[in-house]
Amino acid sequence: MMNIQVIDLTHPLWKQTLEKLNHDIYHLPEYMYLESKRIKAIPEAILITEDEKVFFLPYMQRCGDDLFNCAFKTPEIFDVVSPYGYPGFLLSEAAASQPEFLSLAMQALVQVFRDKQVCSAFLRLHPLLNENVNQLLDDRSLKVNGSTVSIDLRLDAREIWHQTRSEHRNKINKCKRLGLTARMVSAKEFMNEFNTLYEETMNRVNARDDYYFGIEFLREFAELLGDKVHIGIVEYNEQIASAGLFTECCGIVQYHLGGTKTDFLKPAPSKLMFDYVRFWAKERGNHVFHLGGGVGGAKDSLYHFKAGFSKQSHAFMTLRLITDQEKYRSLVELRAKSLKIDVEKILQTEFFPAYRSPNIFNES
Repeated sequence: MMNIQVIDLTHPLWKQTLEKLNHDIYHLPEYMYLESKRIKAIPEAILITEDEKVFFLPYMQRCGDDLFNCAFKTPEIFDVVSPYGYPGFLLSEAAASQPEFLSLAMQALVQVFRDKQVCSAFLRLHPLLNENVNQLLDDRSLKVNGSTVSIDLRLDAREIWHQTRSEHRNKINKCKRLGLTARMVSAKEFMNEFNTLYEETMNRVNARDDYYFGIEFLREFAELLGDKVHIGIVEYNEQIASAGLFTECCGIVQYHLGGTKTDFLKPAPSKLMFDYVRFWAKERGNHVFHLGGGVGGAKDSLYHFKAGFSKQSHAFMTLRLITDQEKYRSLVELRAKSLKIDVEKILQTEFFPAYRSPNIFNES
């Protein structure tokens, strides 16, 4: 018989469960705490067990009170979203070998959300830890959004270099000839420099507001996650030309955030940085370096850049659950009314949940 529990960050079961399961930075209570503060949500996890079978999903619950202006009366409603990055759910080995358990766990998850007045859930899955979930879960709510790139650090160094696109290899070698050097530094000591460079990059590419994190968040990020967070930098004449924020957990190194100083765009120092970090990660005994994908999972120029380092790719999937059809539809109708457009026009954008669709319809 299934045992179903909703737990908060302080519950001892959170860390006890992670000790038994292969996980990533996104599943840690410290990470969830930081993200919940950032987006003003309630951090929780659902733990479903049956004998040796375990399903564990961290998520953040948001209130829908401020969805629309005061002219519209909004029913009491909540929705669920993943923290930034690639969290997904965790399965024990026994659970991963039993597709029927995952199916029943998903049904239980939907019921728990419905009981909590949650009408929808948008869950980003982990491209590595949830890699085969589409073979386990036959669900229309599962959507492939794009691809991500990783480097198999179990390959020998020569093969890792051989899999690198020739254009990247040329740029890496040229950076070295020009005198650029890469190294890892303390995240706590270099976070100010990192943030300055990161925000310069976000300004340059006209990034959305939610891609800015702020120095206070990043300092706390380094403080709470400690030795699981690293900053890689590329320097030239004592100037930082490029920098990246990397996480390390259970043999998985993740590229989290990064940027390049505008004055150094031409030599492409970030290529030297990724080259350095992959061999640094390999020497530390990690088995995979996940670079991520393009913006929103798209196969854009960012994805193309990352794909130059490896031939190994993964599907980036999301779960889009509507747990209360009636409330969901009424919220979509309210959103359409507030934007003065047809409901179908919102639904066609495929933004999820549709009632949080950004106002792109009246823009020229």
